[in-house]
Amino acid sequence: MTTPTTEARDTEAAPPTKRQRQAADIADAASGGWKLLLFKVIALGIIDALAIYAIFVLIQSDQWIPAIIVLAVTGAANWIYFSRGNLPAKYLVPGLIFLFVFQIFAALYTGYIAFTNYGTGHNSTKESAVNSLMLAAQERVPDSPAYELTIVEQLGEFSFLVTESDGDVLLGGSERPLAEVSVAEMDGDKAVSVPGYNTLGFGQIVANQNAIADMAVPLSDDPNDGALRTPDGSMAYVYLSKLVYDEDAGTMTDTRSGVVYSDIGTGAFTADDGTELMPGWQINVGADNFVRAFSEESIRGPFFTVLIWTFVFAFLSVFTCFALGLFVAIVFNDPRMKSKKYYRVLMILPYAFPGFLSALVWAGMMNQEFGFINEVLLGGANIPWLTNEWLAKFSILLVNLWLGFPYMFLICTGALQAIPEDVQEAARVDGASAWQVFHAIKLPLLFVSVAPLLISSFAFNFNNFSLIYMLTGGGPRDVTAGVNVGATDILITMVYKVAFVGSNADYGLASAFSIIIFILVATISVLAFRRTKALEELN
Repeated sequence: MTTPTTEARDTEAAPPTKRQRQAADIADAASGGWKLLLFKVIALGIIDALAIYAIFVLIQSDQWIPAIIVLAVTGAANWIYFSRGNLPAKYLVPGLIFLFVFQIFAALYTGYIAFTNYGTGHNSTKESAVNSLMLAAQERVPDSPAYELTIVEQLGEFSFLVTESDGDVLLGGSERPLAEVSVAEMDGDKAVSVPGYNTLGFGQIVANQNAIADMAVPLSDDPNDGALRTPDGSMAYVYLSKLVYDEDAGTMTDTRSGVVYSDIGTGAFTADDGTELMPGWQINVGADNFVRAFSEESIRGPFFTVLIWTFVFAFLSVFTCFALGLFVAIVFNDPRMKSKKYYRVLMILPYAFPGFLSALVWAGMMNQEFGFINEVLLGGANIPWLTNEWLAKFSILLVNLWLGFPYMFLICTGALQAIPEDVQEAARVDGASAWQVFHAIKLPLLFVSVAPLLISSFAFNFNNFSLIYMLTGGGPRDVTAGVNVGATDILITMVYKVAFVGSNADYGLASAFSIIIFILVATISVLAFRRTKALEELN
């Protein structure tokens, strides 16, 4: 048997170095210690509390799958952070959660909404729509019996504590039909409190009188049986709806006019003449939103107009900003230029200010009546910079040029300084002119560096929401369009208006437009990046 050499024994017995001891201390501190444990307990305790609250809310809304997902993710996070090891997972989990919530989930939910009729009047379930219709059509029953009433509260939710003439005590809320209570504290013949609820005094009732007056507590699970309402918080009366709902037939009948509204699959009760009762409810409509975008003339025409302007705006924005930025970079890159660093600071000032704030300042300067440009620079002219269709488009391109060329100036300056000087000198020795050196050498080598940035700039301007919305608001408005669009709207601002501006929000159609935008931008980016591969051969 061989014996270890002296060198091997010395190596095995060598004490750890100072760097090794420091690394061991850092590893121990990162893996344990009561301070870290206390921090993890507090942080995860807060997260667990929020998760438990979210789970209860989801369960009450009968959303079991999201509740199970929240429970599983929370349990996995606790296991990862309280177990030894799993170091990569401890760093990856927060990022993955935020990625899923703010990117993947948002994209998937947008895709789901695009295949529904979700929007104004169609933002809830059929059951909620029926209750809303019945509630809106309620009228007090003539000679309705009066019920002794006490307003009680639990976790911020008001309820009616009702005493009937025969002494029975009932409790119910806006979403809970009246149910008999076996244990209640009585004051004479009136129930005044019930265990688990707080009784409201006169001052509290006055402070919340609007919310209490709007309450309608169903008498039973059948909405046709009516509900109790109170005008003063002390007595309740029976209210019946003039609409009668037949769940089996899927109809809503107006008892006054006799008109029958049927569920014909469009997400609303509809009469034979096409009249709809609103609100309706959310349903899946398949590809109807995409079909509407390309088939309905009142939507298709404005959509293609906005689409063309979006491409023109994005292309001209990139082209003009790059051309001016490159020109300024070439001028300031000339060795004969003096005090270049001061001029460069001045050139990048527009890029240093927030874009939305600059757009608001320019909007004030371009005001037709009292703007600085008309009043001061043009001597009181009355030029509609932001209200005329073509001038508004020119104004947007001008402001975007002012905002965007400093960025192109910076990247072009760096790219020009990275071009080897000996290549340019060799071209000059061969007799190439300044234009030939620029066109045949500088520009191709410049595109190697800036082409990906030009593509990303095109994608950014394709969705440049803040400039359009802050400067012109998308106007001037196209009154003939079936959707809320204007002459300077690009696709993203049109989507915003369809979804959030005006009295009728159509989230389904807006989501369909969002998917179309994503497909367009992704396609353009893929094609452009494939074309830029040819420039790599210049390296």
